[in-house]
Amino acid sequence: MNKLKGRDFLSLADLNSDELKELLQLAAQLKSGQINLKCNKVLGLLFSKASTRTRVSFTVAMYQLGGQVIDLNPNVTQVSRGELLRDTARVLDRYLDILAIRTFEHKDLETFANYATIPVINALTDREHPCQILADLLTVQECFGKLDGVTLSYFGDGNNVANSLLLGCAMVGMNVRIATPANYLPNMEIVEKAKTIANGKREVIVTEDPQVAVKDAQVLYTDVWASMGQEQEANSRIPIFQHYQVNEKLVKSAADNVIVLHCLPAHRDEEITNAVIEGKQSQVWKQAENRMHAQKALLVSLLGND
Repeated sequence: MNKLKGRDFLSLADLNSDELKELLQLAAQLKSGQINLKCNKVLGLLFSKASTRTRVSFTVAMYQLGGQVIDLNPNVTQVSRGELLRDTARVLDRYLDILAIRTFEHKDLETFANYATIPVINALTDREHPCQILADLLTVQECFGKLDGVTLSYFGDGNNVANSLLLGCAMVGMNVRIATPANYLPNMEIVEKAKTIANGKREVIVTEDPQVAVKDAQVLYTDVWASMGQEQEANSRIPIFQHYQVNEKLVKSAADNVIVLHCLPAHRDEEITNAVIEGKQSQVWKQAENRMHAQKALLVSLLGND
């Protein structure tokens, strides 16, 4: 746990495989009540994008650790009036113990990390969503009793979630397949990094064919077809992505013990059918709960416990 103390968490690539597995183990222990840790610190949330799960899960996690949370809405801070990010970072660094940022440009997150000495957490950027994948991996581990060798297939936009899934799955020894239209691929630099991590021992596949991705898959995963900031494209994307919908037919083509995940919010009967998200294979609500447990483990690991 002390290995991560004082470090930033901007990407899953900031961890090595052993550190990621230890973090997931800590999350499982905190969730089960096997251990009870305290961390009397102050967490700042600087969110430029709307949030339900990330905001509430971080807040509750910090409160349960015995800490406090300050919600730094950019609209009521000087950031909205054009204060330089590096100036804001250097000031918040003197008030807070840790800062979680949810923003558009990944480079803005990196600017904060460069100018602040406190740990900075990526609570979502357009490039990556590492905190979500911590919860996803914890959920898969709970459902299958292991991560190594499990096959996860993602269907839809090659977005920040897809990027972080590639890294996270490769790091824990899972097979990962991304099925997406040709013009909506994940970040190819991240794809290559995931392949390097997997080192040929596990699958890292990007394909346009959902049937290639679904064969024998134990985890089917999807996300909205238009992320925050892409709302104007939403209607035009529907016919492009329709072929990638997670529906009853796709579920039947997967492994017999398949589970279904969605990072939420969901547009029902677009990227996932109502029947599937409410069906017996759905682990979406456990997945959402696990945001809190995974982030609690992350907070106490970056801060240390009292």
